[in-house]
Amino acid sequence: MKRIISAIFCLIILAVLSSCQKWKGEHTDIYNYTPPAANPVSDAAPLSCSGGSTVVPVKGTMLSGKTYTVADGCDLVINPTDTLLLQPGVTLKMGLGSSLIALGTLVSNGSKDQPNYITVGGITKNDAPGGFLPANDPAYAGKWKGIIGGPTCNLMVLRWTHVEYAGLTEGKATSTIAGAGTGNQFSILFANYKGSFIMEDSWLYGGVDDPIRISAGKLAIFRSTFEKNGVSGGDCLNIKGGSVGTLAYNLFIGTATNGQKASNKGQATGAPQTNIVMYNNTFISGGYRQVQSGRGGSINFEEGASGMYYNNVAVNCKFGYRVVGSPIADIAHLTYGNNYQYADSLSVANQFYPTGYITQPQSTDFPSITSTAKYLPVSYTLGSIYDGTDVVQKSAPMFLNFPLPVNRPFAQYSAVGNFNFRLQPNSPLIGKGNISIKPLIVVPMDKIYGLSDATPPGVDLGAYQLNGTGNLH
Repeated sequence: MKRIISAIFCLIILAVLSSCQKWKGEHTDIYNYTPPAANPVSDAAPLSCSGGSTVVPVKGTMLSGKTYTVADGCDLVINPTDTLLLQPGVTLKMGLGSSLIALGTLVSNGSKDQPNYITVGGITKNDAPGGFLPANDPAYAGKWKGIIGGPTCNLMVLRWTHVEYAGLTEGKATSTIAGAGTGNQFSILFANYKGSFIMEDSWLYGGVDDPIRISAGKLAIFRSTFEKNGVSGGDCLNIKGGSVGTLAYNLFIGTATNGQKASNKGQATGAPQTNIVMYNNTFISGGYRQVQSGRGGSINFEEGASGMYYNNVAVNCKFGYRVVGSPIADIAHLTYGNNYQYADSLSVANQFYPTGYITQPQSTDFPSITSTAKYLPVSYTLGSIYDGTDVVQKSAPMFLNFPLPVNRPFAQYSAVGNFNFRLQPNSPLIGKGNISIKPLIVVPMDKIYGLSDATPPGVDLGAYQLNGTGNLH
């Protein structure tokens, strides 16, 4: 009997060991397993509204390689407790007059090899300098209303995503759903100071007023490209009261007014003071469609906004970096330096430190404020007019492919096209950066549901680093 029991016991042990060995062999598969997409969104038919309503609720996952179509005039709405995730390689074709309203969570998780597109179909781009006049360019027409992050939107992520041709007036129905103004013409709106707006390695093409308006929010905008933004006004990134975060390694070309503006105007009760860190951004030919006088073309701090801006590059922008004195920026908590400017004309050079503003020349700026007797002499008074003759067409940035001096009016350079704003090895911008400053990261760090890479300040000026980091476009 003991022999029988021992034999049975051995068989049990062998079975357990065999089971363990089998489990061990499957262990790798378990951890490599990709779970099926939660609640896949069907691409079989257009996402359309019916019964007199414009609202189309949406949640779940839009699948890689698929194209989804929104019917004309429909508002695609992510409700407050819902999430919409776009896998890499999704195209979301917005209908004329449609919108994408995020009251919950929106994540467009494109990749370098499979970027996502949120756009309209049937449009041919002409990005050659002087190609389309603004009046005839569909980039400025506002074909759909845009992406609207309402006051309950806790997270909006745009990663390797093209957003194109937005900016149509929102109207009463859309503003009622999203809690925004009826006359807004923003390509992207975010309006929750407790929520996070993240845009990295993405593109914004076209726009009517402020292409991106952050009414309030935690933000991180890294390594993105902005083209043809604003018709006759509007700041490309217009950041208002209650906003905190970092803008870094972004390229702006042909913006109507400023590329980046920080203001504490409209700070809500309970919201923080606006505090924005800006570094290693590049601005090309900004400010020439703005119809109001004295408006800028690169960086602007005003009305109680604090923060810093370092290592930025502005080429042929109508006005230089602006610190506004009325209503005054929070200059006690604003620092800046190591910023570069280039001018092909005397009118641009004379506005390196814009007339009527309180921007303080820094010893680390380039070209050096002490390099000549005529440029910013000892007797120079902040905000006054001075003679910038000595820096016209001097110390060109030496981009890989961009004509300097330019051979067209500055305003005709509004899109990247075939240009390449990376630096040649002998560029004077190399090694001029301040790497001691720190990004202000207040958003979640996550490869999908957050910021995947907070690139630190670079040793070279501008959005492109000689070592290949920075803006990857």
